Amino acid sequence: MQSAPLPARARGRRSSGRRRAAPAGGTRAPRSAPARRPQGRRPLRLPLHRRLGVALAVIGLVCGFSIVPTDDALAATLVMAPATVVAPGHPGPVAPVQRLAVDATIAAPPINRDNLNATDGLQTLARQGTNESWARLVLMFGGWQQTDANVTVMLRWMRQENGPPDWWNRNNPLNNGYGSGGGAGLGSYPDLITAAEYCAKNLQRGYPAVVAGLVAGNDANATAAAIWASPWASSHYAYGAHWSTAPVQIVQAPASAWGL
Repeated sequence: MQSAPLPARARGRRSSGRRRAAPAGGTRAPRSAPARRPQGRRPLRLPLHRRLGVALAVIGLVCGFSIVPTDDALAATLVMAPATVVAPGHPGPVAPVQRLAVDATIAAPPINRDNLNATDGLQTLARQGTNESWARLVLMFGGWQQTDANVTVMLRWMRQENGPPDWWNRNNPLNNGYGSGGGAGLGSYPDLITAAEYCAKNLQRGYPAVVAGLVAGNDANATAAAIWASPWASSHYAYGAHWSTAPVQIVQAPASAWGL
């Protein structure tokens, strides 16, 4: 016995097995149409690796510039100077000369310079060859200043021992007994340079008051008083009575007396 054929299904959307209730009045409400997208071009979307590349390029450009802080009255302008290409064998660009302008009303600060004094050396004094040169030579060997007071008292002393016309007598201007080979200052030296050296040594070894006056170097009369009080001369120059303060004549000795 054959079964009755099943009614054919309507083509189209598959039925869910449920039917909506028909609205009152027997008329079914029409279905609303789905909303459509507006017509136009779709937005361009780059692949992910290209979007990353563009982002990195933008960051590199931003980091390549310096941000200069500005105030309200000053605007900073970034100027990109083109690179200069110099051909081989040709000089490059010359840098501009920088000049500093100084106000002419500005006064230069004062500069203090120490006074420099020069003294004649041994050879120069020997070539000059005068009694003043020998006095300075004694002061040089003793390490004392060649002041006017020191030179003056030495010349006066030499005059009291030997007169200016022959002040180089026996090459012993002050009749010094130390190192001259003769007692009571009657000895002699081979030359005036040796005599000056022994005179300075004799003063340093036994005449402290005279040395103190020469070290001070500022009072010829005070040094003369120390000479009078010393045992250099047994007469003590009559404690100044036989001591002249008149200017001393400057006389040159023969070159042979200097050993030249």
